[in-house]
Amino acid sequence: MITKKVKVEMTACADPTPVAMLVQVASQYKSKIYLECDNKKVNAKSIMGMMSLALGTGDHVTLIAEGTDEGEALDKIESYLIGA
Repeated sequence: MITKKVKVEMTACADPTPVAMLVQVASQYKSKIYLECDNKKVNAKSIMGMMSLALGTGDHVTLIAEGTDEGEALDKIESYLIGA
């Protein structure tokens, strides 16, 4: 299991389309992937869970992944969240 703290820099991250895209990115990986913000931890592969986080630009989240492709998964999700 690995964790990484990230500051969200992408814009419109609370809108349904960017959240759906993030879920699609997370769903490409076999690892279990979670995002944690303000003591709330959700499955990054769950559209309803991700929407419930209501992430905004400037929020700090902890990415958590566990599995065979955990490193690659976290790198890709981090890139998405920072708008790289």
